[in-house]
Amino acid sequence: MVISGDKGLSPAARSQLEKEIANLRAQREALAPQPGEQERTGDAADQADVIDRAEAAARLDRQIADLAAKMEHGGYGNSQLPDGTVVSLRFPDGDKETFQVVTVPGEDADAITSDSPLGLALVGAKAGDEITYRTPRGDAKATVVKLTPPK
Repeated sequence: MVISGDKGLSPAARSQLEKEIANLRAQREALAPQPGEQERTGDAADQADVIDRAEAAARLDRQIADLAAKMEHGGYGNSQLPDGTVVSLRFPDGDKETFQVVTVPGEDADAITSDSPLGLALVGAKAGDEITYRTPRGDAKATVVKLTPPK
């Protein structure tokens, strides 16, 4: 696949996407039927296993396609913050936290994804704005202290 331009992805996000696609492809390859496996007719458990593996392979194919599209077309649009945006928030309990917006979730605990409810609530926000976003426990609020786009 030839990818032109950075499409708004940081080098770290691009690298993370490439690793994730490689990992998913390896998982997909492991699910592929072995030669002669499809011609065999086994008992119901064997047939159920083949069906389960086919469904898992189809899920992996969709994930691979989604990630490949993200690499090809970019990780965000007008409705998402660019990868690398740094945002400082103050929460109602007085805590202040700083996050980096990422396109692809990784191992960084201080990151939020651009398409998460919090990431989407930040679109168009500026310092001093109060935002509301959905969490598993209901709506939550925060005040934007500072929002710095990537350079």
